Amino acid sequence: MLNFSIPQRFHSVLYTMLIFSLSGCFGSGGEPIPDLASVSGVVTLDGAPLDGAKIIFEPQQVSDNGRRHTSSATTESDGAYTLEYNSEASGATQGTHKVMISKMPDDPEQAGEQLVPAKYNNETELTAEVKEGDNTFNFDLKSK
Repeated sequence: MLNFSIPQRFHSVLYTMLIFSLSGCFGSGGEPIPDLASVSGVVTLDGAPLDGAKIIFEPQQVSDNGRRHTSSATTESDGAYTLEYNSEASGATQGTHKVMISKMPDDPEQAGEQLVPAKYNNETELTAEVKEGDNTFNFDLKSK
């Protein structure tokens, strides 16, 4: 009998592609930029800076045009990030956001594997309340 189950590695790759498509990485599509607040912080994993991780803030509320205005960033070597709405604007919309953090290994042999536990990405437990002005959200993730 043939087994058509999709490997976990494939699910991780699809999830990553979904994150990029939701994160506004492909431009604004001609839509006006909503009111944004500055968001930055530091991400650590077991107390060490998490370099090269993708962080996404997805608002819980849908905008008037039915879109979720997600913002994203990639962490620096010191774990620092500053959210970008798109290539033209920095920040995130105000309100409660689901926060997803993921990091793929650099080794091609491990392609599709996730270095951050699922409770921080596809099964995230993280949230943040973005308010007007400057917002700082630090995330100290645990591998266990």
